[in-house]
Amino acid sequence: MDSEELLAQLADIHLPEPVSFWPPAPGWWVLAISLLILILWTSRKAFIANRRRKIRARALAELQKCYTNYANHIRDVSLSNSASNQDNESDLQKLRYVNEANSVLKRVALVHFPDSAVAGLGGPEWVSFIRNTGESGLLTTEITDALSHGRFQTTLEIDVDAMNNFAMQWIASLYDAQGQTQTKRPKPQITKIEEAAH
Repeated sequence: MDSEELLAQLADIHLPEPVSFWPPAPGWWVLAISLLILILWTSRKAFIANRRRKIRARALAELQKCYTNYANHIRDVSLSNSASNQDNESDLQKLRYVNEANSVLKRVALVHFPDSAVAGLGGPEWVSFIRNTGESGLLTTEITDALSHGRFQTTLEIDVDAMNNFAMQWIASLYDAQGQTQTKRPKPQITKIEEAAH
């Protein structure tokens, strides 16, 4: 046999079948599953952050409502009453504001620390809890006295604006800290005095 005859016997070049898109290679499966997990995780984080922002906005709006009620009553009283009546009404409105703001702070604390027996706290223990759990840079002695014993007073010397600013700062700090890792924010401890009270 001649080399030409041998060459004639060779079959033509056969191209392989085109690579199909289905089923994908294992690497594509791994990539698809990883992307799905990342999308679900990101969506969940975004949902939780959005929900936290809405709840924070509601809590701050409720606190602002307390302040607005106080300001409206003071304005109405200053327009209609005598000076001695204004002082009495001003003290009453301050007490009302302190109690309403304290109630908002307590409800926010109950949401954030449901296992800490915060519902039963009062007086110095309540103020200590506030100091230990959120931003308390604006907490003055005057505000401390109002939070711990304000509801039991007949008159109260308090700067309502300063207390409102403190309360807003404290609430905002709880919701901002909630997004951080829980190990960075210590869980409040119940003191011996609080245990004895229960």
